[in-house]
Amino acid sequence: MNSLVRWFHQLGSPPTFDRFASRWSRVFTIAALPVLLIGIWQGIFVVPAEQTQGDAFRIIYIHVPSAWMSLFVFALMALYSAIALVWRIKICEILAMACAPMGAGFTLITLLTGSIWGKGTWGTWWDWDPRMTSELILLFLYLGVIGLYHAIEDRRSAARAAGLLAIVGVACCRSSVTRSTGGVACTSASR
Repeated sequence: MNSLVRWFHQLGSPPTFDRFASRWSRVFTIAALPVLLIGIWQGIFVVPAEQTQGDAFRIIYIHVPSAWMSLFVFALMALYSAIALVWRIKICEILAMACAPMGAGFTLITLLTGSIWGKGTWGTWWDWDPRMTSELILLFLYLGVIGLYHAIEDRRSAARAAGLLAIVGVACCRSSVTRSTGGVACTSASR
């Protein structure tokens, strides 16, 4: 067996993965901290104010990455759930359920920063725009996955049921976004 394949196979074991994650998480945190601080400094102090919105546009440096991460984490959770359902890999069940609170947090940050930005820019806290509404539905899907996982006593059965909800949620969200945007990405210019 190839050594890389063997390493990935061993990494699928929860104790091995836990040792790996505990060893490397501190290294990646220390490496990410300077990049994060430079990005915050650039976004707050170096970038000039936008012509029409002034300094209010700076919230976009939090809003847009949070929105991307909320969608990415849900897709990742569905991918882990599909792997766990098909191949019964326990670490994928654990990772899928660990994605749910993190994704719900990103989704909540997206909704809050979007509302703050919308109030200053458009004069309203909420508009039933398809993008805003789909982000709210995504938050409800995250909360549904978390609630379903904690409602069932057996952790393996709970992870499978919640994972199935995540997979169905991805399928429904994908079809609704495609229908609401006509198959193309929505931008502010297309409004």
